[in-house]
Amino acid sequence: MEQVDLSIVIINWNVRDLLVQCLRSLFRALEGSPLRVEYIVVDNASHDDSVATVRRLFPDVHLLALPENRGYTGGVNAGLAVARGRFVLVLNPDTEALNDAPQRLVQFLETHPRVGCVGPALFYPDGSRQPSRRRFHSLPVLFFQDTPLHGLIKPWLNRFFVADRTDEEVQPVDWLVGAALCVRREVLDEVGGMDERYFMYFEEVDWQRRMREAGWEIWYFPEARFIHHEGASSGQVVAARHLRYARSRIVYTERWHGRMWAWLLRRWLRLFFMWELMLEWAKLQLRHKPDMRRARVQAYRQVLAEL
Repeated sequence: MEQVDLSIVIINWNVRDLLVQCLRSLFRALEGSPLRVEYIVVDNASHDDSVATVRRLFPDVHLLALPENRGYTGGVNAGLAVARGRFVLVLNPDTEALNDAPQRLVQFLETHPRVGCVGPALFYPDGSRQPSRRRFHSLPVLFFQDTPLHGLIKPWLNRFFVADRTDEEVQPVDWLVGAALCVRREVLDEVGGMDERYFMYFEEVDWQRRMREAGWEIWYFPEARFIHHEGASSGQVVAARHLRYARSRIVYTERWHGRMWAWLLRRWLRLFFMWELMLEWAKLQLRHKPDMRRARVQAYRQVLAEL
């Protein structure tokens, strides 16, 4: 069997058109490359015609059509299980490779043997830079980010988002946003795949933290560039998104900070969702955008019932 240099694993759920753009961008980026590449698309039981489209337009792509939605982590692990490359590039389907980004990521890993994972610079479709470098979550960030009280922790958020360093230089980081991550085979053999307790959200930080714990370095390499449309799949179901984000936040907190902090975080998040529910209900009574308010009330009720 021919050796593969790079396996590209893309996890898809109901974003057919973006997936097609992603694959076409990869073929353009790797045209003429000496790398031996295999393309793997893992479809998480999409109900659009993603599977049929990939089969029709990209017959050489290895398509794994899962019978049920295993979440982002389950999809990644299914792809990793069949990937044969010395390096594996894990991509969201709403990404597009610019320049020869995949080859640049591989070259960086080949010339930096202690780097286990490297990620590119990410850009929004309008060309503006999308921040992707992070430090590990402190407890203030875990408790107050994405809540009305986030303004109280500005110093912690600045540190979390690596505001003290420019995003134009090559640099080591704690972790990178998981839209595009290139990992060497030795890391996968040592650390394994993603933890499927995270259906989605926090999976990439947990994975990279395990890499760091095993002694591998994580680097940001802005000479490789990708467009990231951000949240195209996850934004489709509001209640599920809130619930999965909260649950993953709690799982991560328990794993890396202990049960007591996870217990407190669950209760804090319930208070936050109760507050949001009351606000949306009050606005609904005032007939302010009633359809939107009604949907949000229903979403917050569902989250509170299941969290």
